[in-house]
Amino acid sequence: MRLEDEIKQTSFQSEGQKAYLNIVFTSGWLSLRQAAAFRPYGVTLPQFNVLRILRGQHPKPATVALLIDRMLDKTSNASRIVDKLEEKKLVTRTVCPGNRRAVDIRITAAGLDLLRQIDDSGVLVAAQTGMNTLSDSEFEQLNYLLDKIRA
Repeated sequence: MRLEDEIKQTSFQSEGQKAYLNIVFTSGWLSLRQAAAFRPYGVTLPQFNVLRILRGQHPKPATVALLIDRMLDKTSNASRIVDKLEEKKLVTRTVCPGNRRAVDIRITAAGLDLLRQIDDSGVLVAAQTGMNTLSDSEFEQLNYLLDKIRA
């Protein structure tokens, strides 16, 4: 659906403003879809993101700083997310033997199992519905343009 129809606005100051609003709107739209997709698994999108990072690190530990550096949403509170995941027994935290001020964070077997369930369910594909309307060359163009905006 066109942005104009979604937000009930017929004119914009410029195509640039419309594109900016379209990116912001689409980001929110994707976030809502992903949140709904992860809800049955008892995790939020930021929690899934931390688990995904920890799986990539496995079996090596991660620190909160590493998580923050690799997170998709840099505004998320990584320490609080780790607290929640630890309560759910999906991660463990131990004081780093080499640096007592640092904490080693590792994904547990339960965390790896949960990610396997999410992967096997195809929920990520379902959450990306709409993305299947683009061709590989359109994806390349979109990625190029988004990278260019951030450059």
